[in-house]
Amino acid sequence: MKKSLTLTVAAVAAGLLCGVAIAQNAQPPKAEPNMQKVLDAMASLKPKPIETLSPEEARKQPTPADAVKTLMADMGKSTAPEPGVTMKTMNVQGKGGSFPVHVFTPEGKGPFPIVVYYHGGGFVIADTKVYESSVRALAKGAKAVVVSADYRRAPEHKFPTQTEDALAAYQWAIAHAKEINGDPMRVAVAGESAGGNLATVVSMMARDQKIQMPVHQLLVYPVVNDDMNNESYKKNANAKPLNKPMMEWFFKHYGADPKNPYALPMKATSLKGLPPATVITAEIDPLMTEGKAYADRLKKEGVAVNYKHYTGVTHEFFGMGAVVPKAKEANDFATGELTKAFNAKR
Repeated sequence: MKKSLTLTVAAVAAGLLCGVAIAQNAQPPKAEPNMQKVLDAMASLKPKPIETLSPEEARKQPTPADAVKTLMADMGKSTAPEPGVTMKTMNVQGKGGSFPVHVFTPEGKGPFPIVVYYHGGGFVIADTKVYESSVRALAKGAKAVVVSADYRRAPEHKFPTQTEDALAAYQWAIAHAKEINGDPMRVAVAGESAGGNLATVVSMMARDQKIQMPVHQLLVYPVVNDDMNNESYKKNANAKPLNKPMMEWFFKHYGADPKNPYALPMKATSLKGLPPATVITAEIDPLMTEGKAYADRLKKEGVAVNYKHYTGVTHEFFGMGAVVPKAKEANDFATGELTKAFNAKR
């Protein structure tokens, strides 16, 4: 009997190990041709695996934005910022320190509606410069002033610094709206990846602290949970430019309490009373399943949600409108939803 039990346990263990091996060797869904060109350009830059580096080293690695510029140069396209939007840098005082915000203003008279934008990078790497194409697309498409916050990053600044800076940037935008040719009553929040997390967390903090609510929240493949055994984590464990080992590395350096809803919004007791949301996900992305689940839960708890999923594209595709048509589609969808929200508050 003991021998039989031992064999059974061994068989189960072998099966589990086999399953792990299969998961580790799993191939993510196939990228559509334009997206694949960006991935090839990224590979040509020879980035080192982020999860093997220190945060300082990781911040010096080539980014998807660099891959897009490489591809554009190969295609003979200009890599200069798209015209029609001006930028100036200002400073915001947060708890225990200040941080810069970059104010992008479209052409026109104003006052314009305002979008407070938070960049991605797992709370550890990247800045507004890396995500500038997204920011300019939002400013131009939504005819809005976009205030992009370079919140202080982990691990030098642990959680909750990032959420506190994000809220400070939002409150600053309202208080200084007239100074930046904006309308203080039409302020939305937006973000990609970790920035999508901060956008919805600011909405939660505004609700909980009873301060002016954003009129809309644009969440592009947001980080909202830490379940790394869901469907998209399994399918995209080895995807590029974001994979499971990188997410583990980001969470480790972020140092947040995984039970705190301001760290992981899916852990919130209630999502009721949050602003209407636009949620965008990508097929080749570990964060796809949780993004869809968050959209579903918002809707279930009475929040108006417009959700759109894009196949054949990866995490970070949203800022690639110059070379990936589906990214331009996503930009147009997002700015259309923001415009509707702003018009409703006129």
